[in-house]
Parts: sequence; C-alpha cells; structure tokens
Amino acid sequence: MTRKQRRLVLIGVAGVVLFSAVGLMLAAFQDNIVFFNSPSDVIANKTAPGKRIRLGGLVEDGSVQRMDGTTVRFTVTDTANVMPVVYTGLLPDLFREGQGVVTEGAIGADGVFVADTVLAKHDENYMPREVADALKQDGHWMGEEQAQ
Repeated sequence: MTRKQRRLVLIGVAGVVLFSAVGLMLAAFQDNIVFFNSPSDVIANKTAPGKRIRLGGLVEDGSVQRMDGTTVRFTVTDTANVMPVVYTGLLPDLFREGQGVVTEGAIGADGVFVADTVLAKHDENYMPREVADALKQDGHWMGEEQAQ
C-alpha cells in the first residue's frame, strides 16, 4: 500500500468514526429534547401521558390555588384552550395570574400536567417568544403594552 492510499484509508476511517459519533449523540439527545407546546397543541396532538414536554401560555386569571405547603394548582391558557397544571416547589417571585409562563414536565394519567420546572417572565420586557407568537396568532397581542 502506498503512502497516498494509507492516507486516504486513514481519512476514510476518521470520517466514519466522526459520523458515527455524531449519529450516536443525536440519537441520545433525541429523547431529551423538549419542545414548546401550547394547550391547544397538547389537546390537538393528544400528547401521551408521561411524555416530557414544555407547556407555555398565560396563567389564567383566578386559577391559582395554593394547596398544602409548596404545592400549587393553576391553569395555563393560550386563550383558546386551557390545561390544568400542578407544581410542587417554590414558584418564581414574578409568577402571577395573567403573566406568561413556561412549565416543563409531563401529563399525568388524569390529564393534569405535572410540572417540575416553572419559568416566569424575568423582567418587564420579556415574554417567551412562543407565547407572544401564540397571542399574536389569536389576536390578543397588544404590542409593547402587553410586555409591561
């Protein structure tokens, strides 16, 4: 085998190893990727119980119920549909009714979303892009006044 042939074989083997490593990484990440879903998306897609998702929308007015200690029940809406949520833990200081929220967790067998993470808007100019897009699509976006 000539030097040129050995170099081509080495480059080929390195390419196969690199593509295999990238393929394994993508396969491993596929189960951990969490996409944003609105309540309408969850209902329309009939998301399977136990599947980890990210649910976002607005905390519906009058829906926050403090249960025992750190357990809170509330409803997330995209103005078209609602999804009940249960969260156990400390809520962000800026969490309140009528504000944008993104929760991560899974839907229980009873249809209630069990969140393990709750993210609220973090300053007066922020709303999750997906929530803002859903509000614009439904005609409920009020521009800059909405963000404040």
